[in-house]
Amino acid sequence: MTTPEHSDISHSPASLTAALEERNALRADVYLLLARLVRESPNEELLAFLATLEPDDEESPLKRHWASLSLAARHAHPGTLHDVHFGLLVGVIQGQLVPYASWYLTGSLMEMPLVALRHDLKHLGFERAAHVKEPEDHFSAMCEVMAMLIESHAEAQAAFFKRHLSPWALRFMRDLAQVEDPFYASVGALGEVFLSREDNQLQNDPDAQVVTFSPPPTKLSEGDTHS
Repeated sequence: MTTPEHSDISHSPASLTAALEERNALRADVYLLLARLVRESPNEELLAFLATLEPDDEESPLKRHWASLSLAARHAHPGTLHDVHFGLLVGVIQGQLVPYASWYLTGSLMEMPLVALRHDLKHLGFERAAHVKEPEDHFSAMCEVMAMLIESHAEAQAAFFKRHLSPWALRFMRDLAQVEDPFYASVGALGEVFLSREDNQLQNDPDAQVVTFSPPPTKLSEGDTHS
């Protein structure tokens, strides 16, 4: 994964479009990488890829965090990270961190943030795959939705981020950045800076003012209390 270069870019419509496409492709890739690393520990192939990361953009605020992640990947072992991931994000009952919007916003699982998310996902045409057991407000699932919205050039990406990720995901990444394991701490630090940039850019996106969602149900229905 490389960051898009800013030098030698002309200002013709074609070059600006190409630069935007490259930037959006990178954004989608970062969302998918964060989703993968929070949902499951990296295998040997992914660690090898991360170990070779060399960001191109010298001015990117993410460069230092890409470098830290790459360094941590070079010194990590898949088996060890499997155990670390389980302890941090899964656990027998729950891990050290609980990567769900409902937990961060209400202190409990399966609460109203999940109802609102399911309401908006239905509006957008998304539904949970049959093999997925976790509720839709898991951090990884929401990052995957963002990646799909970016890849499809959907105007709703700004409104979705503002409503469902901005209120809590930065805090979750900040908490992950504070863990003792250097690999997952670097994932959290990268995610915190990336989502902060997304927050700044998407909050000011005019599409966030144009695309809105209707109010969700005001209480949990029986179907909403089960994953």
